[in-house]
Amino acid sequence: MDYLSLAEVETIARRAHEGQVDKNGRPYSEHLAAVAHGVAARGGSDEQVAAGWLHDAIEDDALTREWLAEAALSEATKAIVDALTKRPGEPLEGYTARILATPGALLVKQADLAHNANPARLASLDDATAARLAEKYRRTRELLGLAED
Repeated sequence: MDYLSLAEVETIARRAHEGQVDKNGRPYSEHLAAVAHGVAARGGSDEQVAAGWLHDAIEDDALTREWLAEAALSEATKAIVDALTKRPGEPLEGYTARILATPGALLVKQADLAHNANPARLASLDDATAARLAEKYRRTRELLGLAED
């Protein structure tokens, strides 16, 4: 089977999140690019880089689970995207356990956390939000066994 190229995955992800902004008011595609590039910089495979582009697509309702199931992506990429998709009401412990149980997912989550917890990004938020998110990211790293990035 021919899989989507990384350029095609990037285009799909950028289009799916078009018009969305992050907590800083920046285009959401900047976060996706940072995660994908972070995965590559950490030695991730093309399958992991593709998952980096798509890691929030299902959770953010930018794409559907049905789209993911039918997409011309490897089963590894699909599994990583699924593992990184938080379920409504899911405890953090369950979420992180699924990431740890899915080959390749931890590296993608590490790149995601590195960008989300970037002090420059957190500094542009109000103090209460920045503190809440910093603690959330610290706890997630702890549960995943990751050091500060």
